[in-house]
Amino acid sequence: MKKSETFKLKSISSDTLLATVDMGMDSFTGYARCPDRSEIKTSDYANNHGGFQAYWEILVRTMEIKGLKQIVLGFESTGPYARPLMHFFEGKRVRLVQVNPFHTKKLKELTGNSPNKTDQKDPKVIADIIELGHSLSVVIPKGAAAELRQLSEARERANKRLTALFNQLHSLVFFSFPGFLQVIKDIKTKSALHLLKHYGNPQDLLALGPDSLIQVIKQTSRGRFGPEKARALFEAATIWLSSGGGCDSVDLEIKEMVRAIENERSFVAQLESRMPQYLKQIPYSSLLLSMKGVGLITVAGIIGEVSDFTHFKTQKEILKLAGIDLYEISSGKHKGQRRISKRGRPLLRKLLFFAAMNTIRKGGTMHQTYQKHLTKGMPRIKALIAIARKLLCIMLALVRTQSVFSVNRKTGFTAAAV
Repeated sequence: MKKSETFKLKSISSDTLLATVDMGMDSFTGYARCPDRSEIKTSDYANNHGGFQAYWEILVRTMEIKGLKQIVLGFESTGPYARPLMHFFEGKRVRLVQVNPFHTKKLKELTGNSPNKTDQKDPKVIADIIELGHSLSVVIPKGAAAELRQLSEARERANKRLTALFNQLHSLVFFSFPGFLQVIKDIKTKSALHLLKHYGNPQDLLALGPDSLIQVIKQTSRGRFGPEKARALFEAATIWLSSGGGCDSVDLEIKEMVRAIENERSFVAQLESRMPQYLKQIPYSSLLLSMKGVGLITVAGIIGEVSDFTHFKTQKEILKLAGIDLYEISSGKHKGQRRISKRGRPLLRKLLFFAAMNTIRKGGTMHQTYQKHLTKGMPRIKALIAIARKLLCIMLALVRTQSVFSVNRKTGFTAAAV
């Protein structure tokens, strides 16, 4: 496996052409700066192969004229718009680097002593940031890691759509049959969705009759809900209709909403079913799966976000990628609190946070460590973040040492063992 480290670019050498772009969906603005401070003025290019080729030819011609040996190409790490450009330049004599949009926002006021933000100004600001040494080399996910990243991101988008659908469904049911929500507390269960799909209208429940309703609820809930729940639901429907409630038109939308939820859940299941085949192609995935409380979906998502654990040499690098590296703002006698930067990959932070919640449960591998943090007076949320940081560091250690995870039962501390 080819290693490509992620680290800060310290400086631009005297034989390097510094090129930067400000990416957009349809076009990008290109710029270049030579070591003698001469410039290639900003120009707009189409965000496609033809535009990349035209920009590349200008860079190559400038290198030949100036007698330069290499090109550093920088851009902001925002959204998917830069992906086609990254793949175009990956196989060429170009070193790709990225800058944090937060840095661009801060530094743009120093350029021209103005807060003005334009597509013509941004590439120059990006060049200034790179010259100051505040850029990171780009690691492009490939193979199984790239597939896992796409699957995890698609799953995250589907879950967001599911949340929106459930919120809409809750509002509709509250409008058409509020008694349903008082009897069936969790609208996300299969039993609740089945009832709403087939008997969402109070009139349909009454037409079914109490005895038949008892059988339907017993079958759909697999015995979880008894006759008392069915009678309560029947009574709620009777009271609601007798008071003049109910709306036949809303029932049609409720049924369509339930079908949409079922389709989204089916799509999520398909995404999750594909993850194991790509995890098998990652040599160290079994080492991460040896951690009790960290499941297959979580490991697949984390590997997809990290791309390759072997790229990282230190804990500091990988913690910064996740945005859970610590910082504080102190001045004089004021001592600021330590917080996480949140400048890394948000999905990676989310996955680590939920993994931490699983491992701190009673009997979990991090339960004792979590309790120690609490006894020291650490707030629960900060203790969880500390566990998330520890989990990521352990994962990096497992990969570097090629070890499986184990727990020292005598001391309660976690350890990696061959």
